[in-house]
Amino acid sequence: MATDKKLQPIIIKRIKKTVHTAHGGAWKIAYADFVTAMMAFFLLMWLLGSTAQGELQGIASYFNTPIKVTLMGGAGSGNSNSVLPGGGRDLSAKIGQVDSGDAERAAKLMGAQMARANQARRDEGRIEALQLKLASAIMSNPKLAEYASQIELKKTIDGLHIQIVDEKNRPMFDTGSALVKPYMREILRAIGVALGDVENHIALAGHTDATPYGSGQLAYSNWELSADRANASRRELVAGGLLDNKLLRVEGLASSQLRTPEAPNDPVNRRISIVVLTQEAEERLMPGARAATLPATPSDPPTGAGAAAEPLRSVAPSALQIVRDLPKLPTEVAR
Repeated sequence: MATDKKLQPIIIKRIKKTVHTAHGGAWKIAYADFVTAMMAFFLLMWLLGSTAQGELQGIASYFNTPIKVTLMGGAGSGNSNSVLPGGGRDLSAKIGQVDSGDAERAAKLMGAQMARANQARRDEGRIEALQLKLASAIMSNPKLAEYASQIELKKTIDGLHIQIVDEKNRPMFDTGSALVKPYMREILRAIGVALGDVENHIALAGHTDATPYGSGQLAYSNWELSADRANASRRELVAGGLLDNKLLRVEGLASSQLRTPEAPNDPVNRRISIVVLTQEAEERLMPGARAATLPATPSDPPTGAGAAAEPLRSVAPSALQIVRDLPKLPTEVAR
């Protein structure tokens, strides 16, 4: 019976093992590049988000004109040791950072402005007191009071402008000459006494009318005549008590600055101008001229609180008008 059974076939399965080739590492390099790029991207986004608007403008200006400073000069971006500085602002500076040199310059500028304001107040006080002093001296002297109409005291932005004007019947000098008339000598010496203790420098100028001098323009002319008259006036001022080193300029202007341009031959164009200069006017006319001036003392006449930056107002009262107002002023100033 066992023989009747069919024998089951024996199946033998043989597995063939194949050797796979080794995989390459190129994908690792690509993955590393991708991660690096993403990290750089997010780092850039973070930097842009935390950067101030001013620094962003500096970056933009740098890339717009990278070699602007090299070609055209001026301040540029980058560190101080950069070989090729670029355009735009300094990107190495932090927000709120200030160059110590800039701070020093700003402090010096502010100090200079305050010093000029204080000096302007002192100058205005001196000039106001001097104007009253001169007017009082003229009107208290009977001889000088007779010629008060020929003496003009005027405050200008340059200082106190004193003009002694000629009149038709009362000339200051002989015709065509620098010889001082006796009354003119008294006026000049009285002014010299009043200016004897002034701290400001003084400019002196002689003027003539437009009438040509007899010898013609190529010989002795109005230029020489006005200069000689200015120098003759200087001698009388010094004789009255004015220190010679207080004179900053003595010049003859002939008829270049007529008092009445519509009437160039009018006698009032013949005049002597004396200007007591403010410090600002001194520096403008002759830089460095103030170096020899003594420093201001606390005894300078006081002025109003608002006189710091306001220039001297241009007014032209006569000596008689000023003296009429003297009783309204403190007696110590009027003297």
